Amino acid sequence: MSNNNAYHIRTDVCVIGAGHAGCEAALATARLGLKTVIFTMNTDSIAMMPCNPHIGGSSKGHLVREIDALGGEMGKNIDKTFIQSKML
Repeated sequence: MSNNNAYHIRTDVCVIGAGHAGCEAALATARLGLKTVIFTMNTDSIAMMPCNPHIGGSSKGHLVREIDALGGEMGKNIDKTFIQSKML
C-alpha cells in the first residue's frame, strides 16, 4: 500500500515541539544558516507565553538573561505580555 500524500524534505535540523525551547532552538539553527523545520501538534499555541511564565524554576531570571545574551527572543516576547510584577 503506497501513501500518495507522503513527500520528502531535505533539512539540516528537525525540531520537534514549538514551545519556548523548540522555538529558540529553531531560531538559533536558522540564524546559523542551517535549513530548519519545526513540527508541532497545534499551530494555535506556537511559542505561547503564559501570563505568569515560570521559566527555569526559582532561578528563572538567570535563564531568561542567558537566552537574551545568546540572541534569543523569549525575553523580548515575555516583555510584550507583561501585565504586572511584584518585587519581593
